[in-house]
Amino acid sequence: MRVPTTTPSADELRELDADSAVARLAPLGDDAIARLLHDLGPGRAVAILDRFGPERRRQIALAAGQVEGEQWLSGQHWRPGTVGRLMEPAPAVFAPDATVAEVIAALRPVVSHTLVTYVFVVDAERHLTGLVAFRELAFARQEQHLSEIMVARPFSLRPETAVIDAMNEVVTRHYPVYPVSDAEGRLVGVVRGAVLFEEQAFEISAQAGSMVGVEKEERLTTPWQRALRFRHPWLQLNLVTAFVAAAVVGLFQDTVNRIVILAIFIPVLSGQCSNTGCQALAVTLRGMTLGELKAGRAKALLWKEAWLGFLNGSLTGVVAGAGMFWVAHHQAHPQAFVLALITFVAMAGSCAVSGIAGAAVPLGLKRLGADPATASSIFLTTATDVASMGLFLGLAARPITAA
Repeated sequence: MRVPTTTPSADELRELDADSAVARLAPLGDDAIARLLHDLGPGRAVAILDRFGPERRRQIALAAGQVEGEQWLSGQHWRPGTVGRLMEPAPAVFAPDATVAEVIAALRPVVSHTLVTYVFVVDAERHLTGLVAFRELAFARQEQHLSEIMVARPFSLRPETAVIDAMNEVVTRHYPVYPVSDAEGRLVGVVRGAVLFEEQAFEISAQAGSMVGVEKEERLTTPWQRALRFRHPWLQLNLVTAFVAAAVVGLFQDTVNRIVILAIFIPVLSGQCSNTGCQALAVTLRGMTLGELKAGRAKALLWKEAWLGFLNGSLTGVVAGAGMFWVAHHQAHPQAFVLALITFVAMAGSCAVSGIAGAAVPLGLKRLGADPATASSIFLTTATDVASMGLFLGLAARPITAA
């Protein structure tokens, strides 16, 4: 497939996954690539820059200018999904004893091409000691020092903080720009509030796809070859897990052969339990995303979802049991009432297990260091199918055998 050599716009690059963006950018000069990455913002720029080889990365970063180039390269050292990946260099950094007149004179050429919201005040070792809103400089006396008008000990983020955790910290502040300081309190960069919200919105939008094995990088414009490579491994995993569920049915093949009516109700239980588990999964993922799941609350969540699953399973189990009784009675089966009772118990019990699984799958993935949403639906479906079919057919095996 021929790669277009025309220069793409920043908007076109936003619609591409990182690999496709690199394919479009690779034929261009380093200066042109640097300008486009600058327009994309630090988070997206670092994601694309990651895909270039080491030497080309350095050339592109240098073409962007020494300060910004170093910022891009340093951003690669932070984990994806952290504040460090979204940092920009602070455009206005001064010592506490700098006068208002000196600051305004120094910033006059800067503000023509860079939006300056705050002036950051640092000591000789670059520890962040305060900040001054840019508009405050207009009302201060020319001879005043920044230490006289600054807000001391301002709020700042840490570069290693996850974006979701950073969002929880800034949700009540709504500042346009946040300073980013290291563990010693030294200013290492800034992150714009709009960039934080944009990154979090992307993460949330990607959750639905991640649950079923669609990679976060895939976009509508991703070529089908790459989309196939993204999706197919998860479908193979789904097939393996489907074999696990099929094996459970195989264990009770003789039971199903003896009374075909069980086969009619297997998808009923499976579908109901899957939906129950997906409800618990959705609520758990939402709680994780919003930072509502605090330390020590996992056990309470599991108990709540188990209880909700049992109650919902019992209520729907009454209807399903009545349906089983009517079908079995219509077919003149001698154990129609027993089968109805088994259906009720299986529905209530398996929905309770599904509720636990819906909360436990993302919790377990997070504890293992993986994205809680990654293919969680695949693992959840396997758990619910095994629980519902195993419990239903296992309970039905005894009365059928006795008959």
